[in-house]
Amino acid sequence: MNLENRVLQTSKTDLSLNGIRVLVVDNDADTRLLYTIILEEYGAEVLAVGSAKNALLAVEQLKPHLLISDIYLPGEDGYSLIYKIRSLDPVQGGHIPAIAVTGLYKDLCDLNPTFAKFQLHFTKPIDLKELVTAAVSLTKPERIPQ
Repeated sequence: MNLENRVLQTSKTDLSLNGIRVLVVDNDADTRLLYTIILEEYGAEVLAVGSAKNALLAVEQLKPHLLISDIYLPGEDGYSLIYKIRSLDPVQGGHIPAIAVTGLYKDLCDLNPTFAKFQLHFTKPIDLKELVTAAVSLTKPERIPQ
């Protein structure tokens, strides 16, 4: 069963992010706040930043279990961010599961192979319950039915 199907089969009782550190990267302050509120409601520890530069610093300091990043960021975009993260040693966070969030999913998937470095992709506006379910599936795979 592929990851997307496993995400959809996660029951509501399995939606716990207790002990999970999530790094949210989005240039929109309201979006960062919304994701933070929702993820913390499910028990996650969230650090939200507005740029790729700040995200790279946070990966080093926070050692997050999950990255949720917008593709369109000021300065460096989400492609550059994930490329730099994937070039890190695994101990430094190079293998962190990552979710891409964008408003132009179809176009971006076809045009940029770096998009494949993210495990999952969501198109804005996103269903917040699906985002939480995806976060659980990527950080606690043993809790998802096989």
